[in-house]
Amino acid sequence: MPLGPDALRLLALIDRHGSLAAAAQALGLTPAAVTQQVAKAERDCRAPLVRRGPRGATLTEAGMVLARHGRVVDEATTGAAAELDGLLGLLSLRLRIGAFQAAALRVLPPALTALRHRHPATDLSIMDITSERGVPAVAAGEMDVAVVASWDQPPVPPDHVRLHPLLTDPMVVVLPDDHELARDAAQSAIDLGRLRDEAWVTIRAGHAARSQFDRAAARAGFVPRVRFETESYDVAQAFVATGVGVALVSRLALTHLPGTVHRELTGSGLSRTLYAVTLSDHSITPMVATFLRLLHDVADDITGSWPATPDGPTV
Repeated sequence: MPLGPDALRLLALIDRHGSLAAAAQALGLTPAAVTQQVAKAERDCRAPLVRRGPRGATLTEAGMVLARHGRVVDEATTGAAAELDGLLGLLSLRLRIGAFQAAALRVLPPALTALRHRHPATDLSIMDITSERGVPAVAAGEMDVAVVASWDQPPVPPDHVRLHPLLTDPMVVVLPDDHELARDAAQSAIDLGRLRDEAWVTIRAGHAARSQFDRAAARAGFVPRVRFETESYDVAQAFVATGVGVALVSRLALTHLPGTVHRELTGSGLSRTLYAVTLSDHSITPMVATFLRLLHDVADDITGSWPATPDGPTV
């Protein structure tokens, strides 16, 4: 019966160390266990493999033939263990992050600053991504943490991926600063129906944010008169500053451009939810858990600084 790699490696270690006891210590076994393995190998080979003596153990000619192959097994085993230790050492410091633009601008920086002060040796890489890319990238092992946004239902991840809710980001209306609804600084909130006759700068049709807005407008009894479409809240606010229309923008994405003001919305329920996306088991990348705690702290600080959102139905 052919010997397995464990038996071949054992013979190589006996030859290297010159005793069964030393080979046992190298393998983390008891001398009795090694003696039993040698006896089994000799039965399987139907030949003596080890000579035992008062000063240790040597290999027979048959044992030497097998030990040559055992040295290959031992080198491969030792090399594999060293490579794994090296990889786990790198993984313990690695943190690959992806985030959509508003999160990259306003959520990541304070979390990254705290991480740098607490764990300066962290091996960081950060990528600007769309929210739709976050779950697939984490699922495929391309990122350790992704911060994404969802307007209606949360994304449905595969079983090995987990979503961690961070904050709810309400939509506000951005107006030119000479708009009649912007003139009264005491005006705390606006009903969406009061904007039925406005020209709108909106997110491009087909995007989840636009679908949510169109449904809210229908509930308010109007079809938006869209003057300009964009995929960027920054661009939308720049156009509002020119006076061409009004826009809905998430509070997190507000740029406070000169020439614009923003007002809260009542009764719209318009918002998006931010999630951190990770693998369900991230035990080999401990910086993920550390960074998640920092993201939650930052999210709490952000929402704690916002005024209370007017009550209203969810769309």
